[in-house]
Amino acid sequence: MWIADGWKDYEVLDTSRGEKLERWGEYLLVRPDPQVIWDTKREHPGWRRKNGHYHRSSKGGGEWEFFHLPQQWQIRYRELTFNLKPFSFKHTGLFPEQAANWDWFGKLIREAGRPVKVLNLFAYTGGATLAAAAAGASVTHVDASKGMVGWAKENAVSSGLKDAPIRWLVDDCVKFVERELRRGNRYDAVIMDPPSYGRGPKGEIWKIEESIHPFIRLCSQLLSDDPLFFLVNSYTTGLAPAVLTYMISLELERFDGHVESQEIGLPVTSTGLILPCGASGRWMKQA
Repeated sequence: MWIADGWKDYEVLDTSRGEKLERWGEYLLVRPDPQVIWDTKREHPGWRRKNGHYHRSSKGGGEWEFFHLPQQWQIRYRELTFNLKPFSFKHTGLFPEQAANWDWFGKLIREAGRPVKVLNLFAYTGGATLAAAAAGASVTHVDASKGMVGWAKENAVSSGLKDAPIRWLVDDCVKFVERELRRGNRYDAVIMDPPSYGRGPKGEIWKIEESIHPFIRLCSQLLSDDPLFFLVNSYTTGLAPAVLTYMISLELERFDGHVESQEIGLPVTSTGLILPCGASGRWMKQA
């Protein structure tokens, strides 16, 4: 498992009864987590001192309950600064477990010894975009949500990367990749974080089980002759790490490299155990 254990401003304090207690900077949040199927005593005092609690509804969705929580605040990871705010369906605008991947590809970019062009698809609020840009890459950031791209730009400004070579695009990821292929544009690295289900700006439907392999195949055609890495993230239960390895291996076999896939996770302070948080498949150039 790849573990995001480099945080100072974030930690999972405890987990119990379908929920996790997290510290985001100086604020404590309680949010549902489908992986937490154990029932343990809630002895950590943070459960009683929480600043925000997302309550799941039996009818689907849910709502936030707040206790002295600002509308927006910031946390840092290494040289990056992220603006947080609780919004729809339990989210805060950041997936801290992805820091395990940021560290991995940041090192690859810094040690590449050449300019690196990165394409970040389903790029959300820009965590991976900013990590790649901070490491020295030029990045094309694509997401179908105008609000998410705006949020990512705010994070870039907060991180001192306002003038970094980042292209910000509100677009359907599949259609963008198809146009890039027609234009003959190529990238040294591709990052994708596809949703389990989604709709594009014009109502395009995305179902990951049907769409992910064709999309990996399509994106593999965008790679330059000497690619550096290819990263696929998944929060869909059915896409086990071995499935990611198989799909990526099929489509990148023409390049001299290797694939490794693992669960990604976060340490839990109260137990010293690791909370699984999805999976990632990584292809990298052969050393």
